[in-house]
Amino acid sequence: MAEKSAMWKEKRVAVVIPCFRVCGTILSVIRAIDPSVSAIYVVDDCCPEQSGKFVRENISDSRVRILSHARNLGVGGASLTGFRKALEEGAEIIVKMDGDGQMDPGLLPHFVTPIAEGYADYTKGNRFFNLEDVAVMPPGRLVGNAALSFAAKLSTGYWHVFDPTNGYLAIDAAVFSWLPVGKIDSGFFFETDMLYRLNTLRAVVVDIPMTAVYGATESNFKFSREAFRFVRGHARNCMSRIFYNYFLRDFNVASLELALGIMCLLFGGVFGTIRWVEGSIRDAFNSSGTVMLSALPIILGTMLLLAFVAYDIESVPRLPIHKRLPRK
Repeated sequence: MAEKSAMWKEKRVAVVIPCFRVCGTILSVIRAIDPSVSAIYVVDDCCPEQSGKFVRENISDSRVRILSHARNLGVGGASLTGFRKALEEGAEIIVKMDGDGQMDPGLLPHFVTPIAEGYADYTKGNRFFNLEDVAVMPPGRLVGNAALSFAAKLSTGYWHVFDPTNGYLAIDAAVFSWLPVGKIDSGFFFETDMLYRLNTLRAVVVDIPMTAVYGATESNFKFSREAFRFVRGHARNCMSRIFYNYFLRDFNVASLELALGIMCLLFGGVFGTIRWVEGSIRDAFNSSGTVMLSALPIILGTMLLLAFVAYDIESVPRLPIHKRLPRK
């Protein structure tokens, strides 16, 4: 068993760390990374603390490469810079972790092993697996993540994963090479947008249980500031995913259920509203037949949409693609 669990050490694993205001924790994060990792890419995202210079002056590890941005691109933009460089230099598995100390580098083998052993294309952290961890999580973060997780299930199609904004992740380099990097969100929507893009490839995603450490470092993520971007991103990705998977690439029974369900709901809702307004103007009650003519399409439409959701849940990708994909 120990031999199998160490299989990932035979792969060229690279770690990407986007840096912005993390000088207080970044050194301890780098020093805790497993020595079997081939390369560590520290991406200074135009950090006011000059994280790149700070790391260069205080770390002598030959695996560390410093990449710098002349302007701030956001956590997604910084991560993608590191991913592209790792891909160029021959990495086989790319891990992304933050430099704020909230992600334990000791968990890295758990993230890369499913990919190295061939039963996942992408792994991500899940801070909600352990009930004891959930109990001590800040209430605002708990509620916000629950809402974001449900929205992400709809927009990404990965109904079995939770905690979509978790920034601790790993991806097979061949799979990453097929992603439309220029279209991936460069801000805090990065991780969720990655899931949507992975679904278009039918990649297998696996949740990795983890415990986050909420220390003194304040998160740069402010949901009140990012709310519109998340709502817009989820709406766009949900509609695009459904169009691609159920009308462009394929047309099946779920496609019919969705189309007929929407038509029934629209007919029942519009017809019922019109009849209700007419009745209010005439100060008269509508007949039971009129009520049923409105209610039945709404009931039927709701059932059809629920059937579509059930089909969508069952169609979550289960066959890893990275062994079948040539590296671009």
